[in-house]
Amino acid sequence: MTLKIDVQLSGSVVDAADRARALEAVGVDGVFSFENAHDVFFPLVAAAPVCSLDLMTNVAMAFPRSPMHMAHAAYDLQLLSKGRFRLGLGSQVRAHIEKRYGARWGSPIAHMRESVEATKAILRGWQDSTRIDFRGEYTTHTLTTPAFNPGPNPFGVPKVLVGALGPKMNQMAAEVADGILVMPFNSERNMRERTWPAIDTGLRAAGRVRGDIEVTAEVLVGVGRTDEELAAARNVRSVLSFYGSTPAYRAVLDIEGWGELQEELNALSKRGEWQAMSSLITDEMVDTLAVHGPPDAVAREIVKRYGDCDRICAYFPGYRVGDDLIADFVAAVRSAS
Repeated sequence: MTLKIDVQLSGSVVDAADRARALEAVGVDGVFSFENAHDVFFPLVAAAPVCSLDLMTNVAMAFPRSPMHMAHAAYDLQLLSKGRFRLGLGSQVRAHIEKRYGARWGSPIAHMRESVEATKAILRGWQDSTRIDFRGEYTTHTLTTPAFNPGPNPFGVPKVLVGALGPKMNQMAAEVADGILVMPFNSERNMRERTWPAIDTGLRAAGRVRGDIEVTAEVLVGVGRTDEELAAARNVRSVLSFYGSTPAYRAVLDIEGWGELQEELNALSKRGEWQAMSSLITDEMVDTLAVHGPPDAVAREIVKRYGDCDRICAYFPGYRVGDDLIADFVAAVRSAS
């Protein structure tokens, strides 16, 4: 099976349309928006009418948003893209949810389950013209007057995916979501020993099979063709150090024998010593937690680690990658898979 390839769309709505056209020209299958300095939905609104690519939020933070808001956004993007939209949801960490978004933090697994189930219930209610009656701990949706019901979507119900890394979130997502976005701070061993078993457990618990969900591996890619490009691509270590400083990601370091690094990175992050953090990420860590090398070698490694997935989301963080290099990378993955 050929892996489908998604890459990040521009962060700003201003140039998202032009960027979507350019990325379609290099041969990717889809683009995703990222929730950082700009709204996560607006760039996809700009891109949808001007390309034929798959579109996805990767990820929209679920807890600060009502499932009703997310359902309306997903419905309209599905309509605008003529059926090419997927709603990717994520949980973030407690400090960001409470201090940046000003929202409630509860039990993240239970809250995410409700967010997915409620959003899907609303979308399905509109599609089937049935009364919406969802009652949960975090959200309730029982008022469904005709004025607020857009009716069946001619392009079907958009898929709802969950960003996950730990076994509990992966298991829950496999039970209730339409797909899983396996977060990019990952390794082959973590995928094999923790992620896939959790997905299998969730599928069995829900009476589902592997074909019922779409599994996407998110991959930090350091790719280059020349010695100069390869050296620049080693700068993926900067984002690895950022992820590694977060307590939620320590389990990935633990499984590779680097668990104590998390505390050191965390202490440096609190002092704003970003360069010092990057210097602690060795070449071995880069090669284990990201993929690094020429396009053909990177493609083979991605297929080796994630060939059982349906798609990959490729990130190129910390260095500049031109569209010609992205095109070489895409062609190499197509050939390898």
